[in-house]
Amino acid sequence: MLLLKNATLVEFAPARVQEGMDILLEGDLIKDVGNQLESTYPTATIKQMHGKLVMPGIVCSHNHFYSGLSRGIMANIAPCPDFISTLQNLWWRLDRAIDEEALYYSGLICCLEAIKSGCSSVIDHHASPSFIQGSLKVLRDGFLKAGLRGMTCYETTDRNGGVDELQAGVEENMAFARLIDREKEQGSSPYLVESHIGAHAPFTVSDPGLEMIAEAVKATGRGIHIHVAEDRYDVSHSHHHYQKDILLRLEAFDLLNHKSLLAHGLFLSEQDIEILNRHDSFLVHNPRSNMNNSVGYNQQLQKFNNVALGTDGIGADMFEELKFAFFKHRDAGGPLWPDSFLGYLNQGNSLLERNFSASFGKIAPGYKADLTICDYRSPTPLVGDNLPGHFAFGLNSSSVDSVIVEGRFVLENRQFPFDVAPIYREAQKVAQRLWKTMDGLGS
Repeated sequence: MLLLKNATLVEFAPARVQEGMDILLEGDLIKDVGNQLESTYPTATIKQMHGKLVMPGIVCSHNHFYSGLSRGIMANIAPCPDFISTLQNLWWRLDRAIDEEALYYSGLICCLEAIKSGCSSVIDHHASPSFIQGSLKVLRDGFLKAGLRGMTCYETTDRNGGVDELQAGVEENMAFARLIDREKEQGSSPYLVESHIGAHAPFTVSDPGLEMIAEAVKATGRGIHIHVAEDRYDVSHSHHHYQKDILLRLEAFDLLNHKSLLAHGLFLSEQDIEILNRHDSFLVHNPRSNMNNSVGYNQQLQKFNNVALGTDGIGADMFEELKFAFFKHRDAGGPLWPDSFLGYLNQGNSLLERNFSASFGKIAPGYKADLTICDYRSPTPLVGDNLPGHFAFGLNSSSVDSVIVEGRFVLENRQFPFDVAPIYREAQKVAQRLWKTMDGLGS
């Protein structure tokens, strides 16, 4: 047993701050919370918190770990005047260039960066058309090496190879879900990684593809993870080719359930939003990515029942993402205040609960021992009523001191439990090779 002594306990929804608390961890769960617990559990190992903030683990609810080696990219990228050209000239060339080695280092680096930023969990959405079979297991290896909890899936599409590519993507999703199911039954490894059934976006998945994906969702008991209405083109494409709003089309294939995760959703119709809410599905808001791609702003956040925050591949700094989400909303004249966005951050834990069938997001007995610890010296009082304001205007990832996942430190006193320098050195070499491969692919 591990006793976190003299912690400032922080919870997000409802916002709560309690000083001088002890938190007892046993295995992968929180066993007890209270005062002076060392007298009740004299054999527990004590770790002094010295008043540090101990909060539920932070979740990035939509990310792309295949983008980990794109930072500062030096490849011949043609001008990208709109969203589709950005996909074609940059991201779809990058993902086609990824091989097994590049994916391993990209994924592992993203895991380390996420932990360093305070994340205990990341929900990933993967693409590597030249390396489909076995790609999700490579990403899983990175999660396990770093100790990060997460989910991943392959973003099924027909944009490169038609029906054969669709089939390969669906088969990879199903094979990975079956692998997880077997390992859960056998108890052969830590249960840190789960799966969705992935799809890129409605405009790159035909009706036969959606039918295959629907069969995979039903067979595996998972939910779909897909981009929707990230750009107006997705909506126009659906109206042009299928004469339907986007979610009406997905609903027709029985693709929406309480495990479904839909990213972006900037241009969903009122009918789409009603459908998403009726199926208790999740929208993940990615404000920095939307700004970077100049696709517009989601003016309808308050209409969705379930909203979480993600980065869409721009790192995994959720402190920064929350700030951008709030400030962009205010800039757009929105009515929401920081408490709503802290609630959205907390909703990542609701996504984990739905997929891992465990309790996340509170510091209470029986909840998963996934925790983010921050060394935050506030010049003003810190209480539940103003906690959202501290997140919007004060707290940032530089305050992250330690991260605990499944009851064990994966970052302690800002140090990883293994030497990460060789990983970063090798990643730099692999990144340069990856960029050269991109140039060889052309546009």
